[in-house]
Amino acid sequence: MEGEAVSGAQLIAQALRAQNIEYMFGIVGIPVTEIAIAAQAVGIKYVGMRNEQAACYAASAVGYLTGRPGVCLAVSGPGFLHTLGGMANATINCWPLIVIGGSSDRNQETMGAFQEFPQVEAGRLYNKLSVRPSSLEVIPAVIEKAVRTSMYGRPGSCYIDIPGDFVNLQVNKSSVKYVECCPPPPISMAEHSAVSKAASIIALSKQPLLIIGKGAAYSHAENNIRKLVELCGLPFLPTPMAKGVVPDNHPNCVAAARSTALQHADVIILLGARLNWILHFGLPPRYRQDVKIIQIDICAEELGNNVRPAATLLGDINAVTEQLLQEFNKRSWKYPSNSEWWQKLRGKIKNNEERSKGLALQKSLPMNYYTVFHHIRELIPKDCILVSEGANTMDIGRTMLPNFYPRQRLDAGTFGTMGVGLGFAIAAAMVARDRTPGRRVVCIEGDSAFGFSGMEVETICRYNLPIMIIVVNNNGIYTGLDANSWEEILKFGDPATCVPPVSLLPNAHYEKIMSAFGGKGYFVRTPEELQNALKASVTDKQTPSLINVMINPQSERKKQEFPWLTRSNL
Repeated sequence: MEGEAVSGAQLIAQALRAQNIEYMFGIVGIPVTEIAIAAQAVGIKYVGMRNEQAACYAASAVGYLTGRPGVCLAVSGPGFLHTLGGMANATINCWPLIVIGGSSDRNQETMGAFQEFPQVEAGRLYNKLSVRPSSLEVIPAVIEKAVRTSMYGRPGSCYIDIPGDFVNLQVNKSSVKYVECCPPPPISMAEHSAVSKAASIIALSKQPLLIIGKGAAYSHAENNIRKLVELCGLPFLPTPMAKGVVPDNHPNCVAAARSTALQHADVIILLGARLNWILHFGLPPRYRQDVKIIQIDICAEELGNNVRPAATLLGDINAVTEQLLQEFNKRSWKYPSNSEWWQKLRGKIKNNEERSKGLALQKSLPMNYYTVFHHIRELIPKDCILVSEGANTMDIGRTMLPNFYPRQRLDAGTFGTMGVGLGFAIAAAMVARDRTPGRRVVCIEGDSAFGFSGMEVETICRYNLPIMIIVVNNNGIYTGLDANSWEEILKFGDPATCVPPVSLLPNAHYEKIMSAFGGKGYFVRTPEELQNALKASVTDKQTPSLINVMINPQSERKKQEFPWLTRSNL
Protein backbone atom coordinates (compact mmCIF):
# COMPACT_ATOMS: atom_id res chain seq x y z
CA MET A 1 0.00 0.00 0.00
CA GLU A 2 1.41 3.37 -1.03
CA GLY A 3 2.04 6.11 1.57
CA GLU A 4 0.14 9.38 1.71
CA ALA A 5 0.99 11.96 -0.99
CA VAL A 6 1.58 15.64 -0.28
CA SER A 7 1.93 18.57 -2.72
CA GLY A 8 4.70 21.14 -2.82
CA ALA A 9 2.27 23.87 -1.72
CA GLN A 10 1.18 21.78 1.29
CA LEU A 11 4.79 20.99 2.19
CA ILE A 12 5.69 24.69 2.17
CA ALA A 13 2.70 25.61 4.35
CA GLN A 14 3.28 22.75 6.80
CA ALA A 15 6.98 23.56 7.07
CA LEU A 16 6.27 27.25 7.75
CA ARG A 17 3.72 26.32 10.41
CA ALA A 18 6.21 23.90 11.98
CA GLN A 19 8.60 26.86 12.31
CA ASN A 20 5.94 28.87 14.19
CA ILE A 21 5.29 31.25 11.29
CA GLU A 22 1.99 33.04 11.95
CA TYR A 23 1.59 35.66 9.20
CA MET A 24 1.89 35.74 5.43
CA PHE A 25 1.44 38.83 3.24
CA GLY A 26 1.42 38.79 -0.52
CA ILE A 27 -0.30 38.93 -3.87
CA VAL A 28 -1.34 35.64 -5.41
CA GLY A 29 -1.15 34.60 -9.04
CA ILE A 30 0.70 32.07 -11.18
CA PRO A 31 2.36 30.00 -9.71
CA VAL A 32 1.85 30.71 -5.96
CA THR A 33 -1.94 30.85 -5.38
CA GLU A 34 -2.05 27.30 -4.01
CA ILE A 35 0.67 28.17 -1.45
CA ALA A 36 -1.54 30.89 0.07
CA ILE A 37 -4.53 28.53 0.17
CA ALA A 38 -2.43 25.81 1.82
CA ALA A 39 -1.07 28.34 4.35
CA GLN A 40 -4.57 29.29 5.44
CA ALA A 41 -5.48 25.60 5.71
CA VAL A 42 -2.75 25.04 8.33
CA GLY A 43 -3.70 28.15 10.34
CA ILE A 44 -1.31 30.78 8.96
CA LYS A 45 -3.03 34.15 8.58
CA TYR A 46 -2.84 35.36 4.97
CA VAL A 47 -3.22 39.06 4.17
CA GLY A 48 -3.65 39.83 0.49
CA MET A 49 -2.00 43.19 -0.28
CA ARG A 50 -2.19 45.50 -3.32
CA ASN A 51 1.54 45.72 -4.06
CA GLU A 52 4.34 43.25 -3.31
CA GLN A 53 6.52 46.05 -1.97
CA ALA A 54 3.99 46.91 0.77
CA ALA A 55 3.49 43.19 1.44
CA CYS A 56 7.22 42.79 1.99
CA TYR A 57 7.36 45.81 4.32
CA ALA A 58 4.47 44.31 6.32
CA ALA A 59 6.15 40.91 6.64
CA SER A 60 9.40 42.53 7.80
CA ALA A 61 7.59 44.57 10.48
CA VAL A 62 6.14 41.32 11.88
CA GLY A 63 9.73 40.10 12.28
CA TYR A 64 10.68 43.19 14.28
CA LEU A 65 7.55 43.18 16.42
CA THR A 66 7.50 39.45 17.25
CA GLY A 67 11.11 38.28 16.83
CA ARG A 68 10.02 35.60 14.35
CA PRO A 69 9.86 36.37 10.63
CA GLY A 70 6.73 37.16 8.71
CA VAL A 71 6.47 35.73 5.19
CA CYS A 72 6.02 37.64 1.98
CA LEU A 73 4.61 35.59 -0.92
CA ALA A 74 5.17 36.85 -4.46
CA VAL A 75 4.71 35.63 -8.02
CA SER A 76 7.62 35.19 -10.40
CA GLY A 77 9.57 37.87 -12.30
CA PRO A 78 8.04 41.32 -11.72
CA GLY A 79 6.31 40.17 -8.50
CA PHE A 80 9.64 38.99 -7.10
CA LEU A 81 11.34 42.21 -8.20
CA HIS A 82 8.75 44.32 -6.37
CA THR A 83 9.85 42.64 -3.10
CA LEU A 84 13.48 43.77 -3.39
CA GLY A 85 12.78 47.05 -1.57
CA GLY A 86 11.33 45.14 1.37
CA MET A 87 14.19 42.64 1.43
CA ALA A 88 16.80 45.41 1.44
CA ASN A 89 14.91 47.40 4.07
CA ALA A 90 14.68 44.36 6.36
CA THR A 91 18.35 43.42 5.97
CA ILE A 92 19.58 46.98 6.52
CA ASN A 93 17.26 47.40 9.54
CA CYS A 94 18.37 43.93 10.81
CA TRP A 95 14.85 42.46 10.93
CA PRO A 96 14.06 38.79 10.20
CA LEU A 97 12.03 38.20 7.03
CA ILE A 98 11.21 35.29 4.72
CA VAL A 99 10.30 35.94 1.08
CA ILE A 100 8.91 33.06 -0.97
CA GLY A 101 8.87 33.72 -4.69
CA GLY A 102 7.37 31.57 -7.39
CA SER A 103 9.58 31.10 -10.47
CA SER A 104 9.42 29.54 -13.93
CA ASP A 105 8.97 25.81 -14.36
CA ARG A 106 12.34 24.03 -14.35
CA ASN A 107 11.81 22.39 -17.75
CA GLN A 108 11.37 25.83 -19.39
CA GLU A 109 14.55 27.47 -18.05
CA THR A 110 16.53 29.40 -20.71
CA MET A 111 13.59 29.10 -23.12
CA GLY A 112 12.07 32.51 -22.38
CA ALA A 113 9.49 31.14 -19.97
CA PHE A 114 6.66 33.23 -18.53
CA GLN A 115 8.25 35.82 -16.17
CA GLU A 116 11.58 34.01 -16.30
CA PHE A 117 14.25 35.80 -14.27
CA PRO A 118 17.43 34.79 -12.38
CA GLN A 119 15.73 35.24 -9.01
CA VAL A 120 18.12 33.29 -6.76
CA GLU A 121 21.11 35.23 -8.13
CA ALA A 122 19.27 38.57 -7.87
CA GLY A 123 18.21 37.77 -4.31
CA ARG A 124 21.77 37.29 -3.05
CA LEU A 125 22.47 41.01 -2.93
CA TYR A 126 19.54 41.70 -0.58
CA ASN A 127 19.41 38.59 1.60
CA LYS A 128 21.44 36.63 4.13
CA LEU A 129 20.40 33.49 2.24
CA SER A 130 18.99 33.09 -1.27
CA VAL A 131 18.20 29.50 -2.14
CA ARG A 132 16.09 27.15 -4.26
CA PRO A 133 15.21 23.70 -2.85
CA SER A 134 16.62 20.96 -5.08
CA SER A 135 13.57 18.72 -4.55
CA LEU A 136 10.24 18.60 -2.75
CA GLU A 137 11.72 16.28 -0.13
CA VAL A 138 14.11 18.96 1.19
CA ILE A 139 11.59 21.84 1.37
CA PRO A 140 11.09 21.56 5.18
CA ALA A 141 14.85 21.54 5.78
CA VAL A 142 15.39 24.55 3.49
CA ILE A 143 12.57 26.48 5.19
CA GLU A 144 14.00 25.71 8.65
CA LYS A 145 17.43 26.93 7.52
CA ALA A 146 15.92 30.14 6.10
CA VAL A 147 13.92 30.87 9.27
CA ARG A 148 16.97 30.12 11.44
CA THR A 149 19.30 32.23 9.30
CA SER A 150 16.86 35.16 9.32
CA MET A 151 16.91 35.23 13.15
CA TYR A 152 20.38 34.04 14.19
CA GLY A 153 23.32 36.45 14.49
CA ARG A 154 22.37 39.79 13.00
CA PRO A 155 18.80 39.29 11.73
CA GLY A 156 17.90 39.90 8.08
CA SER A 157 15.97 38.74 5.05
CA CYS A 158 16.10 35.26 3.46
CA TYR A 159 14.72 34.31 0.04
CA ILE A 160 13.31 30.91 -1.00
CA ASP A 161 12.72 30.32 -4.72
CA ILE A 162 9.96 27.86 -5.63
CA PRO A 163 9.78 26.65 -9.26
CA GLY A 164 6.23 26.71 -10.60
CA ASP A 165 6.19 22.97 -11.25
CA PHE A 166 6.98 22.28 -7.56
CA VAL A 167 3.72 23.83 -6.32
CA ASN A 168 1.32 21.09 -7.46
CA LEU A 169 3.86 18.27 -7.79
CA GLN A 170 3.24 15.49 -5.30
CA VAL A 171 5.61 13.35 -3.30
CA ASN A 172 5.20 10.51 -0.83
CA LYS A 173 5.18 11.86 2.73
CA SER A 174 7.49 9.07 3.89
CA SER A 175 10.32 10.37 1.70
CA VAL A 176 10.12 13.96 3.01
CA LYS A 177 12.88 15.19 5.34
CA TYR A 178 10.80 16.79 8.11
CA VAL A 179 12.59 19.13 10.53
CA GLU A 180 11.63 20.31 14.01
CA CYS A 181 11.04 23.97 14.85
CA CYS A 182 14.27 25.89 15.21
CA PRO A 183 14.70 27.33 18.74
CA PRO A 184 15.09 31.04 19.44
CA PRO A 185 18.60 32.39 18.77
CA PRO A 186 21.24 31.39 21.32
CA ILE A 187 22.20 34.25 23.64
CA SER A 188 25.83 35.33 23.61
CA MET A 189 27.56 37.39 26.30
CA ALA A 190 30.56 39.70 26.31
CA GLU A 191 33.95 38.77 27.77
CA HIS A 192 34.19 39.60 31.49
CA SER A 193 37.35 41.64 30.93
CA ALA A 194 35.57 43.81 28.34
CA VAL A 195 32.63 44.39 30.72
CA SER A 196 35.00 45.39 33.52
CA LYS A 197 36.95 47.72 31.19
CA ALA A 198 33.73 49.37 29.96
CA ALA A 199 32.51 49.92 33.53
CA SER A 200 35.84 51.53 34.48
CA ILE A 201 35.67 53.93 31.52
CA ILE A 202 32.07 54.87 32.39
CA ALA A 203 32.95 55.39 36.06
CA LEU A 204 35.74 57.83 35.09
CA SER A 205 33.54 59.81 32.70
CA LYS A 206 32.73 63.47 33.29
CA GLN A 207 30.03 63.79 30.59
CA PRO A 208 28.59 60.32 29.87
CA LEU A 209 25.82 59.53 27.39
CA LEU A 210 23.95 56.29 26.77
CA ILE A 211 22.62 55.88 23.20
CA ILE A 212 19.86 53.28 22.85
CA GLY A 213 19.38 51.77 19.38
CA LYS A 214 16.60 49.67 17.89
CA GLY A 215 18.82 46.61 18.42
CA ALA A 216 18.09 47.12 22.13
CA ALA A 217 14.36 47.25 21.39
CA TYR A 218 14.60 44.10 19.28
CA SER A 219 16.43 42.19 22.05
CA HIS A 220 13.74 43.13 24.62
CA ALA A 221 16.36 44.81 26.79
CA GLU A 222 13.99 47.46 28.17
CA ASN A 223 13.90 46.29 31.80
CA ASN A 224 17.67 45.94 32.15
CA ILE A 225 18.38 49.21 30.32
CA ARG A 226 15.96 51.10 32.54
CA LYS A 227 17.65 49.59 35.61
CA LEU A 228 21.08 50.60 34.26
CA VAL A 229 19.92 54.18 33.57
CA GLU A 230 18.54 54.49 37.09
CA LEU A 231 21.32 52.65 38.91
CA CYS A 232 24.04 54.75 37.25
CA GLY A 233 22.08 57.99 36.76
CA LEU A 234 23.06 58.17 33.10
CA PRO A 235 21.61 60.60 30.53
CA PHE A 236 20.24 58.63 27.57
CA LEU A 237 19.32 59.35 23.99
CA PRO A 238 17.16 56.96 21.94
CA THR A 239 17.52 56.56 18.19
CA PRO A 240 14.14 57.01 16.43
CA MET A 241 12.87 53.42 16.65
CA ALA A 242 14.37 52.92 20.13
CA LYS A 243 12.01 55.52 21.55
CA GLY A 244 10.07 53.91 24.39
CA VAL A 245 12.71 51.32 25.39
CA VAL A 246 12.99 53.68 28.34
CA PRO A 247 9.93 55.97 28.31
CA ASP A 248 10.45 59.31 26.57
CA ASN A 249 9.15 61.11 29.68
CA HIS A 250 11.85 59.59 31.90
CA PRO A 251 13.81 62.38 33.64
CA ASN A 252 17.10 61.05 32.21
CA CYS A 253 15.95 61.30 28.57
CA VAL A 254 17.94 64.02 26.76
CA ALA A 255 16.35 63.67 23.30
CA ALA A 256 15.38 67.36 23.40
CA ALA A 257 19.08 68.24 23.75
CA ARG A 258 20.30 65.75 21.14
CA SER A 259 22.92 67.88 19.36
CA THR A 260 24.42 69.17 22.63
CA ALA A 261 24.53 65.67 24.15
CA LEU A 262 26.32 64.19 21.13
CA GLN A 263 28.73 67.09 20.70
CA HIS A 264 29.99 67.30 24.27
CA ALA A 265 29.81 63.75 25.69
CA ASP A 266 33.23 62.40 26.68
CA VAL A 267 32.08 58.78 26.99
CA ILE A 268 29.29 57.28 24.83
CA ILE A 269 27.81 53.84 25.41
CA LEU A 270 26.22 52.48 22.22
CA LEU A 271 23.54 49.89 23.03
CA GLY A 272 22.51 48.23 19.75
CA ALA A 273 22.98 51.43 17.74
CA ARG A 274 25.29 51.88 14.76
CA LEU A 275 27.50 54.89 14.03
CA ASN A 276 25.86 55.51 10.65
CA TRP A 277 24.23 58.61 9.15
CA ILE A 278 21.55 58.72 11.88
CA LEU A 279 24.30 59.24 14.48
CA HIS A 280 26.50 61.40 12.23
CA PHE A 281 29.07 58.56 11.94
CA GLY A 282 30.47 59.33 15.42
CA LEU A 283 32.80 61.93 13.90
CA PRO A 284 33.71 65.59 14.57
CA PRO A 285 32.31 68.25 14.44
CA ARG A 286 29.17 66.48 15.75
CA TYR A 287 31.29 64.68 18.39
CA ARG A 288 34.37 65.46 20.43
CA GLN A 289 37.66 64.46 18.81
CA ASP A 290 38.62 62.54 21.97
CA VAL A 291 35.23 60.91 22.71
CA LYS A 292 35.51 57.38 24.11
CA ILE A 293 33.00 55.01 22.51
CA ILE A 294 31.87 51.81 24.25
CA GLN A 295 30.25 49.69 21.58
CA ILE A 296 27.79 46.91 22.42
CA ASP A 297 26.53 44.94 19.42
CA ILE A 298 25.47 41.45 18.39
CA CYS A 299 27.48 41.66 15.17
CA ALA A 300 31.30 41.46 15.38
CA GLU A 301 31.71 43.12 11.97
CA GLU A 302 29.96 46.25 13.27
CA LEU A 303 32.51 46.81 16.04
CA GLY A 304 34.96 49.57 15.09
CA ASN A 305 33.00 51.00 12.16
CA ASN A 306 33.94 54.70 11.62
CA VAL A 307 35.45 55.13 15.12
CA ARG A 308 37.93 52.97 17.03
CA PRO A 309 36.05 52.03 20.23
CA ALA A 310 37.61 52.31 23.69
CA ALA A 311 35.83 49.05 24.59
CA THR A 312 33.89 46.49 22.55
CA LEU A 313 31.27 44.21 24.05
CA LEU A 314 30.11 41.56 21.60
CA GLY A 315 26.83 39.92 22.49
CA ASP A 316 23.08 40.09 22.95
CA ILE A 317 22.10 43.60 24.11
CA ASN A 318 19.87 42.38 26.94
CA ALA A 319 22.45 39.88 28.24
CA VAL A 320 25.35 42.36 28.03
CA THR A 321 23.29 45.08 29.77
CA GLU A 322 22.70 42.60 32.57
CA GLN A 323 26.46 41.98 32.77
CA LEU A 324 27.03 45.74 33.11
CA LEU A 325 24.34 45.91 35.79
CA GLN A 326 26.08 43.20 37.80
CA GLU A 327 29.39 45.04 37.45
CA PHE A 328 27.91 48.36 38.65
CA ASN A 329 26.08 46.64 41.52
CA LYS A 330 29.54 45.62 42.75
CA ARG A 331 31.00 49.10 42.28
CA SER A 332 28.05 51.14 43.62
CA TRP A 333 28.93 54.05 41.31
CA LYS A 334 26.34 56.66 40.33
CA TYR A 335 26.81 59.70 38.11
CA PRO A 336 25.96 62.84 40.12
CA SER A 337 22.65 64.43 39.10
CA ASN A 338 23.88 67.91 40.08
CA SER A 339 26.89 67.91 37.72
CA GLU A 340 27.64 70.72 35.27
CA TRP A 341 26.89 68.26 32.45
CA TRP A 342 23.35 67.64 33.72
CA GLN A 343 22.81 71.38 34.21
CA LYS A 344 23.94 72.05 30.62
CA LEU A 345 21.68 69.32 29.22
CA ARG A 346 18.66 70.39 31.27
CA GLY A 347 19.12 74.02 30.20
CA LYS A 348 19.19 72.99 26.53
CA ILE A 349 16.15 70.72 26.97
CA LYS A 350 14.16 73.57 28.54
CA ASN A 351 15.17 75.97 25.77
CA ASN A 352 14.24 73.57 22.94
CA GLU A 353 10.96 72.52 24.51
CA GLU A 354 9.92 76.16 24.91
CA ARG A 355 10.68 76.84 21.24
CA SER A 356 8.57 73.86 20.14
CA LYS A 357 5.78 74.88 22.51
CA GLY A 358 5.77 78.40 21.05
CA LEU A 359 5.38 76.99 17.53
CA ALA A 360 2.70 74.52 18.69
CA LEU A 361 0.55 77.26 20.22
CA GLN A 362 0.54 79.50 17.14
CA LYS A 363 -3.05 80.33 16.22
CA SER A 364 -2.45 81.24 12.57
CA LEU A 365 -4.14 79.29 9.76
CA PRO A 366 -3.30 77.18 7.86
CA MET A 367 -1.79 75.23 10.78
CA ASN A 368 1.91 74.35 11.06
CA TYR A 369 3.41 70.92 11.85
CA TYR A 370 3.91 71.73 15.53
CA THR A 371 0.27 72.72 16.09
CA VAL A 372 -0.93 69.53 14.40
CA PHE A 373 1.39 67.29 16.45
CA HIS A 374 0.45 69.10 19.66
CA HIS A 375 -3.20 68.11 19.20
CA ILE A 376 -2.34 64.58 18.05
CA ARG A 377 -0.18 64.10 21.17
CA GLU A 378 -2.99 65.27 23.44
CA LEU A 379 -5.64 62.95 21.99
CA ILE A 380 -4.14 59.65 20.76
CA PRO A 381 -3.90 56.71 23.21
CA LYS A 382 -0.65 56.67 25.22
CA ASP A 383 -0.07 52.99 24.43
CA CYS A 384 -0.75 53.16 20.69
CA ILE A 385 1.71 51.85 18.11
CA LEU A 386 2.97 54.83 16.13
CA VAL A 387 3.90 54.41 12.47
CA SER A 388 5.46 57.47 10.91
CA GLU A 389 6.93 58.38 7.54
CA GLY A 390 7.54 61.45 5.47
CA ALA A 391 10.23 64.12 5.54
CA ASN A 392 9.19 66.89 7.95
CA THR A 393 6.22 64.82 9.14
CA MET A 394 8.49 62.06 10.42
CA ASP A 395 11.27 64.29 11.79
CA ILE A 396 9.05 66.73 13.67
CA GLY A 397 6.73 63.92 14.77
CA ARG A 398 9.72 62.11 16.27
CA THR A 399 10.47 65.05 18.55
CA MET A 400 6.86 65.89 19.46
CA LEU A 401 5.14 62.50 19.83
CA PRO A 402 6.42 60.58 22.86
CA ASN A 403 6.70 56.81 23.12
CA PHE A 404 6.24 55.17 26.51
CA TYR A 405 6.65 51.51 25.53
CA PRO A 406 9.26 49.59 23.49
CA ARG A 407 8.76 48.47 19.85
CA GLN A 408 5.84 50.86 19.40
CA ARG A 409 7.39 53.22 16.89
CA LEU A 410 7.94 52.14 13.28
CA ASP A 411 9.38 54.58 10.74
CA ALA A 412 11.57 54.92 7.64
CA GLY A 413 14.46 53.40 9.61
CA THR A 414 18.13 53.00 8.81
CA PHE A 415 17.47 52.84 5.06
CA GLY A 416 15.29 55.99 5.11
CA THR A 417 12.64 54.14 3.11
CA MET A 418 9.53 55.98 1.99
CA GLY A 419 6.42 53.90 1.33
CA VAL A 420 6.71 51.66 4.40
CA GLY A 421 3.90 53.28 6.40
CA LEU A 422 0.74 51.42 5.46
CA GLY A 423 2.47 48.03 5.24
CA PHE A 424 3.97 48.55 8.70
CA ALA A 425 0.59 49.70 10.05
CA ILE A 426 -1.20 46.61 8.66
CA ALA A 427 1.42 44.30 10.21
CA ALA A 428 1.23 46.11 13.55
CA ALA A 429 -2.57 45.92 13.56
CA MET A 430 -2.53 42.18 12.79
CA VAL A 431 -0.03 41.49 15.59
CA ALA A 432 -1.86 43.79 18.02
CA ARG A 433 -5.20 42.09 17.31
CA ASP A 434 -3.69 38.73 18.33
CA ARG A 435 -1.38 39.77 21.18
CA THR A 436 -2.69 43.00 22.68
CA PRO A 437 -6.38 43.33 21.68
CA GLY A 438 -7.63 46.89 21.85
CA ARG A 439 -4.25 48.51 21.24
CA ARG A 440 -4.59 51.07 18.44
CA VAL A 441 -2.27 51.68 15.51
CA VAL A 442 -1.83 55.33 14.50
CA CYS A 443 -0.16 55.84 11.13
CA ILE A 444 1.06 59.40 10.54
CA GLU A 445 1.99 60.07 6.93
CA GLY A 446 3.24 62.97 4.89
CA ASP A 447 1.07 63.43 1.77
CA SER A 448 3.94 62.34 -0.47
CA ALA A 449 4.71 59.28 1.69
CA PHE A 450 1.04 58.26 1.70
CA GLY A 451 1.08 58.18 -2.10
CA PHE A 452 3.57 55.29 -2.24
CA SER A 453 1.10 52.75 -0.89
CA GLY A 454 -2.21 54.60 -0.54
CA MET A 455 -4.22 51.78 -2.14
CA GLU A 456 -3.42 49.60 0.89
CA VAL A 457 -6.32 51.51 2.49
CA GLU A 458 -8.51 48.95 0.71
CA THR A 459 -6.52 46.15 2.41
CA ILE A 460 -7.06 47.87 5.79
CA CYS A 461 -10.83 48.02 5.19
CA ARG A 462 -11.04 44.48 3.79
CA TYR A 463 -9.46 42.99 6.92
CA ASN A 464 -11.34 45.43 9.17
CA LEU A 465 -8.22 46.78 10.87
CA PRO A 466 -9.16 49.87 12.94
CA ILE A 467 -6.04 51.82 11.96
CA MET A 468 -6.07 55.61 12.31
CA ILE A 469 -4.24 57.20 9.36
CA ILE A 470 -3.37 60.87 9.68
CA VAL A 471 -2.10 62.51 6.47
CA VAL A 472 -0.25 65.75 7.24
CA ASN A 473 -0.87 67.45 3.92
CA ASN A 474 1.37 70.32 2.77
CA ASN A 475 0.67 69.80 -0.96
CA GLY A 476 4.14 68.51 -1.69
CA ILE A 477 7.47 66.89 -0.86
CA TYR A 478 9.22 69.06 1.79
CA THR A 479 7.11 72.07 0.74
CA GLY A 480 4.19 72.69 -1.62
CA LEU A 481 2.09 75.42 -3.25
CA ASP A 482 -1.24 76.82 -2.15
CA ALA A 483 -4.16 76.66 -4.61
CA ASN A 484 -3.72 80.26 -5.83
CA SER A 485 0.00 79.86 -6.54
CA TRP A 486 -0.76 76.60 -8.34
CA GLU A 487 -3.30 78.30 -10.61
CA GLU A 488 -0.83 81.10 -11.38
CA ILE A 489 1.95 78.65 -12.30
CA LEU A 490 -0.34 76.71 -14.65
CA LYS A 491 -0.78 79.91 -16.69
CA PHE A 492 2.86 79.57 -17.80
CA GLY A 493 2.15 76.35 -19.74
CA ASP A 494 2.62 72.61 -19.42
CA PRO A 495 2.80 71.52 -15.72
CA ALA A 496 5.67 69.17 -16.64
CA THR A 497 7.85 72.19 -17.46
CA CYS A 498 6.48 74.76 -14.98
CA VAL A 499 5.43 73.05 -11.76
CA PRO A 500 8.21 72.70 -9.13
CA PRO A 501 9.34 69.05 -8.81
CA VAL A 502 8.45 69.08 -5.08
CA SER A 503 4.81 70.06 -5.69
CA LEU A 504 1.77 67.83 -5.45
CA LEU A 505 -1.83 68.73 -6.30
CA PRO A 506 -3.08 71.30 -3.75
CA ASN A 507 -5.89 70.33 -1.37
CA ALA A 508 -5.98 66.70 -2.52
CA HIS A 509 -8.82 64.86 -0.77
CA TYR A 510 -6.99 61.74 0.39
CA GLU A 511 -9.70 61.06 2.97
CA LYS A 512 -12.05 60.07 0.12
CA ILE A 513 -9.86 57.00 -0.55
CA MET A 514 -10.80 55.77 2.91
CA SER A 515 -14.51 56.54 2.61
CA ALA A 516 -14.55 54.85 -0.83
CA PHE A 517 -13.79 51.51 0.88
CA GLY A 518 -16.12 51.91 3.85
CA GLY A 519 -13.85 53.59 6.39
CA LYS A 520 -14.32 57.09 7.78
CA GLY A 521 -12.65 60.07 6.14
CA TYR A 522 -12.17 63.55 7.59
CA PHE A 523 -10.96 66.72 5.82
CA VAL A 524 -9.49 69.08 8.41
CA ARG A 525 -8.30 72.71 8.23
CA THR A 526 -8.53 74.05 11.81
CA PRO A 527 -7.44 72.89 15.29
CA GLU A 528 -11.11 72.44 16.27
CA GLU A 529 -11.81 70.22 13.24
CA LEU A 530 -8.63 68.25 13.98
CA GLN A 531 -9.64 67.71 17.61
CA ASN A 532 -13.14 66.56 16.61
CA ALA A 533 -11.81 64.14 13.99
CA LEU A 534 -9.22 62.71 16.40
CA LYS A 535 -11.81 62.24 19.16
CA ALA A 536 -14.23 60.52 16.77
CA SER A 537 -11.50 58.20 15.41
CA VAL A 538 -10.19 57.28 18.86
CA THR A 539 -13.72 56.59 20.14
CA ASP A 540 -14.67 54.33 17.19
CA LYS A 541 -12.55 51.27 17.90
CA GLN A 542 -14.02 49.21 15.02
CA THR A 543 -13.69 51.36 11.91
CA PRO A 544 -10.54 52.41 10.00
CA SER A 545 -10.22 56.18 9.57
CA LEU A 546 -8.19 58.71 7.59
CA ILE A 547 -7.81 62.31 8.77
CA ASN A 548 -6.50 64.56 5.99
CA VAL A 549 -4.96 67.56 7.77
CA MET A 550 -4.27 70.61 5.62
CA ILE A 551 -1.28 72.61 6.84
CA ASN A 552 0.64 75.62 5.59
CA PRO A 553 2.41 74.44 2.41
CA GLN A 554 5.51 76.39 3.47
CA SER A 555 5.59 75.02 7.04
CA GLU A 556 8.97 73.55 7.93
CA ARG A 557 10.87 72.23 10.93
CA LYS A 558 12.53 74.73 13.22
CA LYS A 559 16.05 73.73 12.19
CA GLN A 560 17.78 71.32 9.86
CA GLU A 561 18.47 68.12 11.81
CA PHE A 562 20.73 66.48 9.23
CA PRO A 563 22.82 69.22 7.59
CA TRP A 564 24.51 66.89 5.08
CA LEU A 565 21.11 66.09 3.55
CA THR A 566 21.00 69.55 1.99
CA ARG A 567 20.82 70.01 -1.76
CA SER A 568 24.50 70.82 -2.17
CA ASN A 569 25.40 67.43 -0.71
CA LEU A 570 22.88 65.25 -2.52
